[in-house]
Amino acid sequence: MTGLTTANKLTIMRIVLVPVYIILILVFESKIPALIVFIIASLTDLLDGQIARRRNQITDFGKFMDPLADKLLVTSALLLFIQFGQMPAWAVMVIIAREFAVSGLRMVAAASGDVIAAAWSGKIKTAASIVCICIMMTPLCPAGSVLNLICIAVMVISTVVSGVEYFWKNGAILLKKE
Repeated sequence: MTGLTTANKLTIMRIVLVPVYIILILVFESKIPALIVFIIASLTDLLDGQIARRRNQITDFGKFMDPLADKLLVTSALLLFIQFGQMPAWAVMVIIAREFAVSGLRMVAAASGDVIAAAWSGKIKTAASIVCICIMMTPLCPAGSVLNLICIAVMVISTVVSGVEYFWKNGAILLKKE
């Protein structure tokens, strides 16, 4: 099935919401409206996957754009946290490096006909990141606060654990001979 399915429309909506989110924070300095946009965009991620599976709307477009939309949304939030002094660059780099590494591993797997399914640790990492980003956008979590530091730790630890799991379980794909 190809074309703009309901699931694909939700993915596109998430991509469109990323600049809206950024503009709300940078231009209007409106964290709460930006948080609402971030939550709506995050919910489209849950919905598009469920709809795609339930209605048999899995497409090549969705396979490519859904993870890209997720990375754009989360990365934009993390980069803004650096700008606001709420998150150190090294922590964001760990998170982004894991995304590149796992995406690269998946590409190598796909080139040899293998598929790397999402691991539970990856799903936990995603959920933890989204929850922590939402918390960090509230007035309850100013830069340097204990809650802010806990959120950073949760994101970094879940990222490292899931990255290690992906490579532990699938690293042999990199050693395959053609």
